[in-house]
Amino acid sequence: MKQLPNIITLLRIAGSLGLLLCDVTGVVFWLIYGLCGISDIADGWLARKLKCVTKTGALLDSLADICFVACCAWKLLPILDLPQWLWLWAGVIVVIKIVNQLSALVMYERCCFPHTTASKVTGFLLFIAVPMTVWSTIPLAIVAAFATFAAIHEGHYIRTNKIKQ
Repeated sequence: MKQLPNIITLLRIAGSLGLLLCDVTGVVFWLIYGLCGISDIADGWLARKLKCVTKTGALLDSLADICFVACCAWKLLPILDLPQWLWLWAGVIVVIKIVNQLSALVMYERCCFPHTTASKVTGFLLFIAVPMTVWSTIPLAIVAAFATFAAIHEGHYIRTNKIKQ
């Protein structure tokens, strides 16, 4: 029972990879997308409920998040007509995240993926905004604002030594 959150997280990775095999306009893609999003919420909640939160589980969750975002981006970005300013903004966020990881490597000799409230809110907003981009880029701009704050906040969290070692 204590491994259930990690099993759910591993299933999210499998589901994310499964998205690569689906047609983005089909029901199966969006069904898997929804299940992956729900599992992202469920695994952390369950880990806390079962009192089995671990560093391994947190790292696995972060890797599953990266896999999910990468697979969705791989499928969706080619069909979305995003404005250049949004691409540039996303690039700035990526640079901030890379600097955060470099800081963690220098300070702690390991990568750190803080699960801050800001990053959780950003993940949730991104999850619900992606389907809306069919109609407008405004939801992604809102997510970009939250993601920028979350990335800066993560960096502050890392650099002020608030990471549990």
